[in-house]
Amino acid sequence: MPMPSTIVEPSLPASEALKSELGATTDNGNGTPKPATTTNGHVCKAKQHEDRKPKYDPRFTDRVITATGPGAHPRLAQIMPSLVRHLHDFAREVDLTVDEWTAGVELINEAGRMSDSKRNETGLLCDILGLESLVDEIISRQHLQSGATPSAILGPFYRADAPLLPPGSSILRAPPRSSTPDTDPAAAFYRASLPLLARVAGRVVSACTGLPIPGATLDVWQSGPNGRYEQQDQGDHDSDSDSAAWGGAQPPMNLRGRFRTDPGGRYALVCLRPTAYPVPSDGPAGRLLRLLDRHPWRPGHVHFVVAAPGHRALTTQVFDAEDVRCADDAVFAVKEELLVRFRPLVEGGEDGDGVGDDGIEVNGQDPANGARKDREQKPKWYLEFDFSLVES
Repeated sequence: MPMPSTIVEPSLPASEALKSELGATTDNGNGTPKPATTTNGHVCKAKQHEDRKPKYDPRFTDRVITATGPGAHPRLAQIMPSLVRHLHDFAREVDLTVDEWTAGVELINEAGRMSDSKRNETGLLCDILGLESLVDEIISRQHLQSGATPSAILGPFYRADAPLLPPGSSILRAPPRSSTPDTDPAAAFYRASLPLLARVAGRVVSACTGLPIPGATLDVWQSGPNGRYEQQDQGDHDSDSDSAAWGGAQPPMNLRGRFRTDPGGRYALVCLRPTAYPVPSDGPAGRLLRLLDRHPWRPGHVHFVVAAPGHRALTTQVFDAEDVRCADDAVFAVKEELLVRFRPLVEGGEDGDGVGDDGIEVNGQDPANGARKDREQKPKWYLEFDFSLVES
């Protein structure tokens, strides 16, 4: 997606003074604004900037840190001194102005106002800044085990309590029978999804022993071919309602489901071969991306949370290796071990008869998803992928 060479963002909650400052000065609020460039357009030399930089009270940060009392929460007492030092050093390093500080506070406030049980805008801000992926890397390195499936970020659109579906079921829910693609966005969405149906199957095993894990739970969710998760696509109606009629292109809990492994640790389900999509642009995270001249695109992926007693829960994503955006994910979550290839199913032949090598029938027309015709949700793609869990 081409980006403009000059970004104008009038909706950013910041003053005109801040916008002028961002383009022309590095004023710290304590003196005459300093030009950010020389007369010939080149950036000022670091030494010239340092010569003009005011001298701050070196004891101020220590006073803030030592204000913590002896009864403070132990973990907060451990981490807050570092957080305060980094925050204060950042403010001094960039000569943070009052307008810039106010804009940052409002950015966080707005993200909080947009966040609820169905969308986490503050989490999305962390994602585009790489913070969630960094925390994921830190935690995963603390629990390294050879052969374990790598983790990936949860993302902002997880919802608890997705429906528990029979093995081999599809997570694509059909619209009401009276819907037609020409007049109903839900029917059009459904029709666009059918060519992307993919059978995903494999095993859940222990990374330590390699043995299968029966009764493991796989929580699965993904966006649709229009680039939206179901809670983004509900229209003007109660998205918690399980009514057959809905105002948007997707019904509640569409493209979400939970599955359990059989006694052999095997699972099977039908989802969509994932497609790339841009992260939401209607909030502060989207505006920040535009101000930074960054693209908003995520490569096609499917989310999984895999859990089993006696093992650490695995939060991860699998990415379509043929998506060119895997090389430049807007939230920095792609890992090489999570790149997968969806293979076309052979019509009427191997993997095309609705029954996998594991013997689990693909139940695309399960009543749970409302499919209307025999074999209406016959998969066109397949993926074999095993999840390997670390023991707790």
